[in-house]
Amino acid sequence: MPTALVSAPTVPVSVPTARAAGTLPQVIQGGMGVGVSGWQLARAVSRTGQLGVVSGTALDAVLARRLQLGDPGGDVRRALAAFPVPELAAAVMERYYVPGGIAEGERFRTEPMLRAERGEAAELLTVLGNFVEVWLAKEGHEGVVGINYLAKVQLAVAPGLFGAILAGVDYVLVGAGVPAHIPGLARRLSRGEPVTVELAVDGDEAVYEHRFDPRAVLAGDVRGAARTGGRCDGGEGPCECGGAGAGQPKGNARVQDVEIGARPSTEPEGLSALPEGLFAGLHRPDVLAIVSLPVLASYLARDETTRPDGFVIETHGAGGHSAPPRGALKLDEDGEPVYGPRDVPDLAKMASLVDQGIPFWLAGGAAHPERLAEARAAGAAGVQVGSAFALCEESGMAAELREQVKSRAQDDTLKVRNDAAASPTAFPFKVADLPGTLSEPSVREERRRVCDLGYLRTPYRTAKGALGYRCSAEPEAAFARKGGDTALADGKVCLCNGLLAAIGLGQRRPGATVEPPVVTLGQDLGFLAELSPRGEAYSAVDVVNWLMNSER
Repeated sequence: MPTALVSAPTVPVSVPTARAAGTLPQVIQGGMGVGVSGWQLARAVSRTGQLGVVSGTALDAVLARRLQLGDPGGDVRRALAAFPVPELAAAVMERYYVPGGIAEGERFRTEPMLRAERGEAAELLTVLGNFVEVWLAKEGHEGVVGINYLAKVQLAVAPGLFGAILAGVDYVLVGAGVPAHIPGLARRLSRGEPVTVELAVDGDEAVYEHRFDPRAVLAGDVRGAARTGGRCDGGEGPCECGGAGAGQPKGNARVQDVEIGARPSTEPEGLSALPEGLFAGLHRPDVLAIVSLPVLASYLARDETTRPDGFVIETHGAGGHSAPPRGALKLDEDGEPVYGPRDVPDLAKMASLVDQGIPFWLAGGAAHPERLAEARAAGAAGVQVGSAFALCEESGMAAELREQVKSRAQDDTLKVRNDAAASPTAFPFKVADLPGTLSEPSVREERRRVCDLGYLRTPYRTAKGALGYRCSAEPEAAFARKGGDTALADGKVCLCNGLLAAIGLGQRRPGATVEPPVVTLGQDLGFLAELSPRGEAYSAVDVVNWLMNSER
């Protein structure tokens, strides 16, 4: 192996959840983008006594690419040394770690894609990526840490949550869908029990039942842990880009076409037994469901199997994905969804849930001390704030993008659009208009479509009855070949690649090009007038102190 892992404790310590300890955060830092809410930001917020949250999206790719950049500072390697099965961490290190980092312009090695069948390598990398991010966020303090998932990324939630639980995560927040299954998922995974995730499949009335067994993942094939599938479409025909882009040999692209075999019937050579007491030492995190209206909160709360430990009521002004308007979709002259009175949450209806011991927080335009005071007066425990943290110094957003946002906001030239067409999920998605990013039509048109990450793919039934995967942001010919409606592909943005590029981990493409970024923020940026009136830098602690009405 290229380097030794630094020694660290391997078995998490069982601790009571925050609610059991009788405390609730007044401020929840939003789990934004891919790596914008990284471990540095979450740790800084948690140290203030509030809830720091890491984004749980695409952490397998984040882990692999940080290792390929040489892991400056050794943080990733230090966290991997704490993983309870050293052989699996070492196998991933052997595949992805490059001392000193890959050469400038050299493309990142392709990661395996999550899929319902024969997706063990991707699941393990997802477990490890989530473990690393949460472990680092919790390192060195006693504060609580959460992780945020998108329900739309169906195949990532179970392995991601298990990795986070192994690292001792305190809260799990889930939005972009109906998170009815998350409370049960958290409970079973914290006991090391197998779970069944019901996948929605296009063309099927019945759901596909996908089994995830945490013990089997940890006792899996060490050799398989270091393998990568070489297909971009989840194993359905040849890759659209050959793993390297048109005209470039795969060997130059550091890609291996390796089939992932079935799990061996006997324990693979060299794999030690799982640490004694590993599963007994885990605890179930509190589950916060992110919903847009109290009616969905009431629906989830009425059954103990779907009842979360709390709710975040998020209005359509929040960054990232937001719920579409109720009723028929109508667009204004700028192409943005039109919301009406039915989309305004009636907070009085949350009172009965609070009486049942289920707290809630408000999100979407909540970044102001007055909004926090108003939320608490309305019965909320506090607020969730994203964009104010996304632009602070500990944020994972690339520094040049943060500065560009603040500069344009100061000049009053920044617009954040609620784009109804951009996301393959069919949810509206906030896009900040910034030069050189995917917000510009010319940049989108120049980018060659490719689907080599696949987090937002949708499972569908092929003509032969097999399970396939498609995405409306992939090459239109491939989408059509898989039975997709090409009208749905119009205006779609590859959020997977774009969001990774926004944190400096964009894939390098042929012709010395790099994937262009996409930046998402909330539509209320009034906090900048208080936190950064002249475009100056500010910290996560500054945000918390300002919101709590303390002296900066």
